Amino acid sequence: MNVSAPFIKRPVATSLVMVAILLFGLMAYLRLPVAALPDVDFPTIQVSASLPGASAETMASSVATPLEREFSAIDGMASMSSENSLGGTNVTLQFDLRRNLDSAAQDVQAAIARAIPRMPRDMPSAPSYRKVNPADQSILLLSLSSSTLPLYVVNEYAETRLAQMISQTRGVAQVTVFGSQKYAVRVQADPQKLSALGIGLDDVGTAIQGANVNLPTGALYGPRTAFAIETNGQLDNARPYEDVVVAYRNGAAVRIKDLGRAIDSVENDKTAAWRGDPNGQPRAVVLGIQKQPGANTVEVVQEVMGLLPAFPGKSRVPSIWT
Repeated sequence: MNVSAPFIKRPVATSLVMVAILLFGLMAYLRLPVAALPDVDFPTIQVSASLPGASAETMASSVATPLEREFSAIDGMASMSSENSLGGTNVTLQFDLRRNLDSAAQDVQAAIARAIPRMPRDMPSAPSYRKVNPADQSILLLSLSSSTLPLYVVNEYAETRLAQMISQTRGVAQVTVFGSQKYAVRVQADPQKLSALGIGLDDVGTAIQGANVNLPTGALYGPRTAFAIETNGQLDNARPYEDVVVAYRNGAAVRIKDLGRAIDSVENDKTAAWRGDPNGQPRAVVLGIQKQPGANTVEVVQEVMGLLPAFPGKSRVPSIWT
């Protein structure tokens, strides 16, 4: 039997069938998802621990080492790497593809509990872990900078407005802030003035904590209404800190401005993000946007880019670069 004979005898029907196949093929091609990397879920867990003020060597010997000893006994471990920095430790655990990630997370949690007694007691919190996927890279980077606003104002705008709205966009899994510059007040004291007045840095720290409190005081009860009373002693910027009384010497109050100065700054001034800018503004706050598993990369980027013009166009908002 000749397979091609019916198609030769009926050229019109053959042409219609070929046109239909072509149309369906084009429709299917346009609906294909586009992604730079295949959707692969590697069983990987990242453990983070912090000890403010500790050097990288201290974090490696006192925090990372006890954790690594316990993690090495977990079944199905493929690789383990640790990164130690000033006040922080990150341990990345990658398991075999046959290992279930949920059961591996339970083993990691048990290993952390066994390692805690051998770690420093003054750690502010216990080590934490989270499931990560090394293939989940940012599909879009947005950098924000301003020539008129300080970087901590740009950071607040990025985290409280831009990142929250983008994270609600269809197909967006997470928005990560790189080069975060959260606002903080820094007090710089002169060691010579402290020594001359016999005042220690712990006295300055105690005075700052005592002057910056927000505690519930109690309540007032009436015949029909009750009112909550709060003592709001929080200081919002650097200027009020300079008038904080640290101690008394010779019957006179010694204030922070007599020992040094208080400045408006950021929580961590050792980290920053840079980008090339012809306008001379290299420092910026960068938002990394990750897509949900299975989401179309091109569609997610188009959704985010279409959202940017909807933000307020005030004269003192950061400029956004992609």
